[in-house]
Amino acid sequence: MKTSIQTIGLAALCALATLVLATSASAATEKGPIKIGILHSLSGTMAISETSLKDVVLMLIDEQNKKGGVLGKKLEAVVVDPASNWPLFAEKARELLTVHDVDVIFGNWTSVSRKSVLPVIEELNGLLFYPVQYEGEESSKNVFYTGAAPNQQAIPATDYFLDELGIEKFALLGTDYLYPWTTNNILEAYLQGQGVADSDIFVNYTPFGHSDWSKIVADVVALGADGKKVGVISTINGDANIGFYKELAAAGISADKIVVDPGIGFGKRPEHNRRLIDEIGVLLDLGQPVLVGVSRKSFLPIKMTGPNRDRLSAQYAVQAVANGASLVRVHNVGMTAQVLRESRNTV
Repeated sequence: MKTSIQTIGLAALCALATLVLATSASAATEKGPIKIGILHSLSGTMAISETSLKDVVLMLIDEQNKKGGVLGKKLEAVVVDPASNWPLFAEKARELLTVHDVDVIFGNWTSVSRKSVLPVIEELNGLLFYPVQYEGEESSKNVFYTGAAPNQQAIPATDYFLDELGIEKFALLGTDYLYPWTTNNILEAYLQGQGVADSDIFVNYTPFGHSDWSKIVADVVALGADGKKVGVISTINGDANIGFYKELAAAGISADKIVVDPGIGFGKRPEHNRRLIDEIGVLLDLGQPVLVGVSRKSFLPIKMTGPNRDRLSAQYAVQAVANGASLVRVHNVGMTAQVLRESRNTV
């Protein structure tokens, strides 16, 4: 997964550069290292998700220090464990800023933990980099929200279900807290606007650490008893995912039925789409078939129409197949098949 690590590294190094500009002047002129607080749960229900974020920040700090640090100053990590306890997040944030005197904090996963930390960050004029998707409807001069909001992630995923997979019914499953509530409220209204009936939308919330998924998965299966396709959009967080996916497997939804889609077109620039096609091999390591939707309107130039658009779509399909894609979605199947045959004859 070298490419993924490089991508994360670039984003984090940009963040560190921003850090030097955004923190007080004394942080860049005083002696001693630039202190980076790491505020992630290393125990409790969210440790399964947050421990890897802590590891990434530590890795990047080490890499940057090997290059001389930032503006000639070494970076020093200060790690604390809020233990999946939302009030403890606020206490640990205060500790990082007042006891350890950190210059910036990288931390939080859940929106409820971020909401707990926000008053402390604003009171002490700290700086927080929040690393994951969030529900929107919040902004602060003390927080960099680096992840996608629902209109950048959940809505495109729903469009993919509707337009690409022909999904007719939806199960919106989430953990019982702010991010899933807000996201699913947005999705439910969006689906209704797309003509999906209320009776075809199943919404369910479970507590953190939930383990008995038999009834909920049975309800999802029952939703499709009439033969209509059911799509599951999950905002389940933490170690509850383990039991959820085990129950899905027990219901016959196994890994060999899952196709990996790199998300061509969704909220990406042309250079991002080209890179996804160039580096499909990274996804092949997952051992699942890879689907590339090269016909999506958000991928191809909007002003391009007719044969030129179909030809460009076919050329991208050829490249995707050559790089390992098992499936491609196109509008003009005949032209794509012809271009694929021509490419094989020239190899």
